[in-house]
Amino acid sequence: MRPISIGIRDAKINLSKLLKEVQKGAEVIITDRDKPVGRIIPVSAEEDLPLAERIASLEREGLIQTAKKKKKVRNLPPPLPLPGELARKMLEEDRG
Repeated sequence: MRPISIGIRDAKINLSKLLKEVQKGAEVIITDRDKPVGRIIPVSAEEDLPLAERIASLEREGLIQTAKKKKKVRNLPPPLPLPGELARKMLEEDRG
């Protein structure tokens, strides 16, 4: 199917018709003074896949790779004990 080329103004006026053509498989090239500035294409079946499957597909294609495991994070020391309600009062003051 040959791409449809259309100016911005006409594309605005006929957007519903253009989208129906795209649903049928057509590609629409949007132009500004006969210079291509964008295109509308059908959504591929791959974009309907769940996120995990899309990520796996990108990994297979070599476009992304899984993150390497980080080094073991050192443990933080336990919080300092504050007497009575002091911690709550400080938190409330901080939150204003």
